[in-house]
Formats: sequence, C-alpha cells, structure tokens
Amino acid sequence: MKLLGLMSMIQGGQSAASSGGASESPDVAGMLLHHLLDAPEVEFTILGRGFVWHLPQFAPIHIGGLTIDLSPTKHVVFLVLAAILCLAVFIPVAGALKKRGTNKAPTGFANAVEALVIYFRDEIVRRNIGHGADGYTGYILSLFFFILFMNMMGLIPFGSTATGNFMVTGALAAVTLVVVEISGMRALGFKGYLGTIFVIPHGIHPVGAAVMTAILAPVELLGKIARPFALMVRLFANMMAGHTLVLSLLGMIFLFASVGPMRHGIAAASFAMVCAIMLLEVFVALLQAFIFSMLTAVFIGMVRTAHH
Repeated sequence: MKLLGLMSMIQGGQSAASSGGASESPDVAGMLLHHLLDAPEVEFTILGRGFVWHLPQFAPIHIGGLTIDLSPTKHVVFLVLAAILCLAVFIPVAGALKKRGTNKAPTGFANAVEALVIYFRDEIVRRNIGHGADGYTGYILSLFFFILFMNMMGLIPFGSTATGNFMVTGALAAVTLVVVEISGMRALGFKGYLGTIFVIPHGIHPVGAAVMTAILAPVELLGKIARPFALMVRLFANMMAGHTLVLSLLGMIFLFASVGPMRHGIAAASFAMVCAIMLLEVFVALLQAFIFSMLTAVFIGMVRTAHH
C-alpha cells in the first residue's frame, strides 16, 4: 500500500537530483520532511504520472496583532476526508438499523458496527464515566473513528496522516478539555467544580487554608491542562515516529544503491523491515485511536466524581 507512494516519492527526488547534477545520492532527509510536514498542495500519482493539486490560498485575517490564515492545507484535506468517511460509513448503518427496528437483530456490517458500539458503551463509557454515561457514547465513538480514519489514511499510497500534525492533535485535545470541564461543572455544580481547583480541607485554620489554596490551586490548574496536553503529544509523537522510521528505512535502499553487490541484500533487508513496521503501524493507528478515546472517558469520569 503505502510503500508504492514512498518508493515513487524517493525515486522522484533521486531523479531530480541526478538531472540537476547537484548530488549523486538522493535527498532522503528532504523527502522525509516533504512527506511528514504540512503543505499547501496535495501530490499524487495516477498510472505513473504525477499530479499536484494546488490548494486555494486566502488572504490572512488580521485581528489586532493576531494573524489568522484559513487557507486549506494537505492535512486539512485529509482531515475533511476522514470526516466524510465517518459520515459515509455510519449514516447508512444508522438508516439500516432504524429500518429494521429494535425487535430484529441486524445482519452483516450493521451487526459488526452494533457490536462495536455496544462494546464501547459498556466497557469504555459506562465503566469509566458511571451514572449518566450513555450521553457521552456518541462523542467517544465519534472521536475514536475520526482519529482512526485519520491515522489509517496515512498508510495508503500518497496519503497523509493529519494526526502527525500537533495542531490537529492539539485541537482534538482542546475539544476534549472543554467537554471534560463542562461535564464536571454539570455534575458537581459551579461551587463543587471550584472545589476541584481550590482545595480547602475541612477543619483547617483559615491562614493554613489560604496558604494551601495559594500553593495547590496552580497545581490543580496545571493538572487540568496537562491531561489533554498528554493526549496531544502521545498521538502526535506516535504517528510522527512511525512514519519517520518507515521513510528512513526505505531511504536506505537508495542511500546504499552504489555499494556494489551488497546493495541487493541491503535493499531486501530494508524492504522486509519496512513491511514489518507497516504492519505494526496498522496496529498503532488502531491503538492510539482507542487510547485517546478511552482516556477521554477516564478524564470525564474523574472530574464528574471529583471530591476532596
């Protein structure tokens, strides 16, 4: 799958370097960064012919000293495609389940989806959130499949992993932070929610309470921010690291292309390692989507039952 796109990309860089006469070895580092970083265009190949889709660029919006650029990029395109895939998969399934009614068991793909939804509801959402958890099932499931589709789209030829961009994972983490804190306010009330930040043990002298509050309140606030920050970094780092390793190993084939008879052995070893890591990447893509959604449920459950 993805190997075809990577091979074409590195070979293209090698040909460009040879034609320019700048260097005999391919610019593997440049090809790696070109694949991993965001860009204002999407590149793909059809029947051996390369195409570049230049995305529209809009004038930046200036708000005071802040400049906001709303121009779409490569990662935005694949993020939108992941959202479209979610809709394309689950709207027909929801329609099929609605037509069959609650008295008949679904069949085929709808049956598999229902089993997965029930598993998430019972083992992830209800187990971690507790009373009133069913209302969060839709959000947790949407989060899981949205991240999963973004992760998997980086494994297809000429695809790109939007979750390899920390701005994407940061936005997901920010939404999770808002959901978690609002859930805490709704469950505990505004006064009870403030108790999760300003910790005042019962029976303590007012002076001691003021000192403890001054010390612990910043710590509690940092803890609330650290949890979604860990979600952001974990997802971004895992997806970025996997693609970096795959590209680096694949680039060894071209870096050692001029070492004589050994080049065939190096190429075979590199290709075998890349195939093994690609299989591991499929598992990692699924695992990271699961971890992100599960920890979101855990954080919601923690803030809803917080007490001091």
